[in-house]
Amino acid sequence: MTSDVLDQIFKAYDVRGTVPDQLDADLCRAIGAAFARFASETEGATRVLVGRDMRPTGAEFAGAFSEGVQGQGLDVVDLGLASTDLVYFASGRLGAPAAMFTASHNPANYNGIKFCLTGARAVGQDTGLDHIKATVRGGITDAPTEPGSLTGIDLLDDFAEHVRSFIDPSQLVPLKVVADTANGMGGLVVPAVFAKLPFELDLLYGDLDGSFPNHPADPIQIENQADLRARVLETGADVGLAFDGDADRVFVVDELGEPISGSTTTAMVAAGILEKEPGATVLHNLICSKAVPEIVRERGGTPVRTKVGHSFIKALMADTGAAFGGEHSAHYYFRDNWRADSGLIAAMHVLEQRSRAGRPLSELRKPFDRYAMSGEINTKVDDPLVVIEHVAGAFPDADQDRLDGLTVDLGSWWFNLRPSNTEPLLRLNLEAADRAACDEHVAEVLALIREPGG
Repeated sequence: MTSDVLDQIFKAYDVRGTVPDQLDADLCRAIGAAFARFASETEGATRVLVGRDMRPTGAEFAGAFSEGVQGQGLDVVDLGLASTDLVYFASGRLGAPAAMFTASHNPANYNGIKFCLTGARAVGQDTGLDHIKATVRGGITDAPTEPGSLTGIDLLDDFAEHVRSFIDPSQLVPLKVVADTANGMGGLVVPAVFAKLPFELDLLYGDLDGSFPNHPADPIQIENQADLRARVLETGADVGLAFDGDADRVFVVDELGEPISGSTTTAMVAAGILEKEPGATVLHNLICSKAVPEIVRERGGTPVRTKVGHSFIKALMADTGAAFGGEHSAHYYFRDNWRADSGLIAAMHVLEQRSRAGRPLSELRKPFDRYAMSGEINTKVDDPLVVIEHVAGAFPDADQDRLDGLTVDLGSWWFNLRPSNTEPLLRLNLEAADRAACDEHVAEVLALIREPGG
């Protein structure tokens, strides 16, 4: 395995690549040994939990990874088929580091690995991934003579009970819910969670099929919500839920078939949590709508703005004791979930609020929908940092900060421009008072990005 391939597949937060040219069983075995060594040296781990999604190579790759772990003398606990948030739950409940084989929303020819230390603590580029990559590159020549053991455990029912513990079942009313799980792991975990709730669940594309025969498991792309939106309207459902491939993210659709952004869902969940925990701290990443910190303050909470990315959010949650954190990309983090993200827990909060409100979600969402957002717009550029400086120079009198890329706030509108971690791309997110203003200012900033000298 060449160093170039390792540099390509080790991303900011996980390992991810195409199969078999970038990622194969032999490499997974080497990564397993490196992760075992890292977990042992970092926290004295004696066992590693291993879960996998429904991709065709999942069982082979997870098995090879497990062999690598066992070769370092650590035991393996096989979680079997699992969602990523189930694996985080297992890491917290069982007190062990874990690996999840998934490529999340990527196409069928991809696979990958997400890692965490005990208690679902994030392992990212600066918190272990670079170390693991270096170990794989250098190779491990010494190993214990006694390999670790391999056992299995089924935590699905325990996980479902944990998810339901975030809401008060007595507050729930019968609702019709459509869940599009896109042939991903939601097909396993969503029915288990809903089994003891008074909701009528209509499961769309619930068969586990890593070839994704119906549509890509990437619900942030609005076209991949089309079947869900149509089904909600066709059946008169109260709520629609769109999960990604490893089921750790969820996008919500109201009864009119209209999608609700990750920012609006963050604000809604935050409002519900602040009712239960007055004065709580709530984190929001810097591309969330301004509505999020406004609503948190209005409801008596303390908003804290963060960089984009789960490793930053989880670390800041630990530092601040925040009860909840949300990202515009539909990752939702809960302190009482070992600060890990879970789309299902967020969905429970939305359904509880809808139940208590006794009015349609299209009405319930209105106080949380305050501005028009562009969504993320990616532009290929030769030198992202040069372009960022060029754009910054065009707004000398605006409030600017560099928490994560460049954020420029002009009062009635603002934008963030961030470089990709892995490609020569700039990611633009912009928000304004209404759609016309948003579109106008998007064109203005894109022109700056694309003009000569930019």
